[in-house]
Amino acid sequence: MTVNLEVAEGVGTIRLDRPPMNALDVATQDRLKALAEEATRREDVRAVVIYGGEKVFAAGADIKEMQAMDHTAMVLRARALQDAFTAVARIPKPVVAAVTGYALGGGCELALCADFRIAGENAKLGQPEILLGLIPGAGGTQRLPRLIGPAKAKDLIFTGRMVKADEALSLGLVDRVVPAGEVYEQAHAWAARLAQGPALALRAAKEAVDAGLETDIDTGLTVERNWFAGLFATEDRERGMRSFVEEGPGKAKFL
Repeated sequence: MTVNLEVAEGVGTIRLDRPPMNALDVATQDRLKALAEEATRREDVRAVVIYGGEKVFAAGADIKEMQAMDHTAMVLRARALQDAFTAVARIPKPVVAAVTGYALGGGCELALCADFRIAGENAKLGQPEILLGLIPGAGGTQRLPRLIGPAKAKDLIFTGRMVKADEALSLGLVDRVVPAGEVYEQAHAWAARLAQGPALALRAAKEAVDAGLETDIDTGLTVERNWFAGLFATEDRERGMRSFVEEGPGKAKFL
């Protein structure tokens, strides 16, 4: 399999496994979508790590496969390509990308689908599609400017240049830079900590933030208000407030 899902401590690791560069061919895209949907459904998965291995996250699309596709073929495929990445972005649980080595093109776009990005000191990220006479097609023109702002996103998209981990951190493209050998360990630890939190509240927080970014503030406040009130019907809310009153803040244990 080119992508696998392994679960431990409430954390589902979606691992790309297509040596040597984890090129995202059609089969890998479809497998990624299926496993993102599985992680969404599974109750034993409470947080997710996206990982490509110790050497490379994902170096982009399979260019040889794409070269053989004409306009008609890509018209038929483009939606499925985007849907695979959207399935990752819509996992209603905390998702962290553990980025080592290259995260280029589709690899960078996959990292953009996460809520948080931990990069190794050896990481290099970018959207080099312009160098092929193309533009990003798996969400890069939409998710990248929403994350780092339109001017910075246009710089990366227009030039196709790669940025090293330190510049990616300064741009806001990644959230933490760590030694390359610690990337997965730290990503898993981040996810495992959140996996112990209140699942419905985390889901509500993620949906409220993501939905709010796509709409006007009044609509976003309505989404927030509805989720906020709805959580008062949950056992986690009862457990959290009872623990606060009886034991003090930050000591609640959630199922």
